[in-house]
Amino acid sequence: MSSTVEDLVVQAEAAFSQADGPAALEDAKAKFLGKQGALTALLKGLGQMTPEEKREQGGRINQAKQQIEALLNARRQGLAKAELDRRLAQETIDVTLPGRGRSVGGIHPVIQTWQRVEAIFASIGFEVADGPEIENDWTNFTALNNPENHPARSMQDTFYVDMQDEHGLPLLLRTHTSPMQVRYARMNKPPIKVIAPGRTYRVDSDATHSPMFHQVEGLWIAEDISFADLKGVYTNFLKAFFETDDLTVRFRPSFFPFTEPSAEIDMMFTSGPNRGRWLEISGSGQVHPQVVRNFGLDPERYIGFAFGSGLERLTMLRYGVDDLRLFFEGDLRFLKQFNR
Repeated sequence: MSSTVEDLVVQAEAAFSQADGPAALEDAKAKFLGKQGALTALLKGLGQMTPEEKREQGGRINQAKQQIEALLNARRQGLAKAELDRRLAQETIDVTLPGRGRSVGGIHPVIQTWQRVEAIFASIGFEVADGPEIENDWTNFTALNNPENHPARSMQDTFYVDMQDEHGLPLLLRTHTSPMQVRYARMNKPPIKVIAPGRTYRVDSDATHSPMFHQVEGLWIAEDISFADLKGVYTNFLKAFFETDDLTVRFRPSFFPFTEPSAEIDMMFTSGPNRGRWLEISGSGQVHPQVVRNFGLDPERYIGFAFGSGLERLTMLRYGVDDLRLFFEGDLRFLKQFNR
């Protein structure tokens, strides 16, 4: 019987060493230590022996069990170490290799225009104002001489938010950045000289319009600012922005509720691919007296001008892009052209 017990230890050692993974090792363990295993069968046979035989054979079986369990644990540790060595070999990092360079990002062409516009107007003393993109109805419309049911609202009554402000006024995604002119003017004393660039929203989508677009609004309010100042400031801005004196600017009569008189600003290059074509570039005008009053100022004392320009429009003209949607499609082949 003793040879049988010793044979089991030898057989277990051989079976454990041949197991090539944890699952195979557990299968081998079951053959010796499981409920139906060989060692368990020997323990069951003790019931047929005399007390002396039980004492002698039971000791040998317990010793063999301890040896088999020790062999099992040793093999488990060996397999775990082998797995760790394998992973370390696969996942090793050679710190002597040269580093992998990350691709360098760039500034979006519309944001480049935004920054350029800010820099040009800052050079002539304009402040830059920023404000909320969710506006109340009064600031977005009424304060700018767009009362409720006014026809001029029809193109801009678009993205309303299902909530109200603390005064019970409806909220919407701002349709222009002019509301920031109202906020800034009510928080600062004249002279007021500010631009307000930012994102705006309207229901509009085609090759030259987007539901989300960027605008820059300008405002200059003082006691002696005339339409002539508007012409001079905006003409010089266009020349600085396009880096050329070879352009002609005209102010074409138009209508905006917040200015009176109002004018569309057109420009024409006198050289280059767009030579000889009038291009609409901005809306402008002398600030309406009611709007000045809504600023909290006396329209008999203060006067000034305002303008609004689309940053995408300026970008398209500067770089010769004919489809606005290209700016928002995320095509790196297109965007990389502006960051060389």
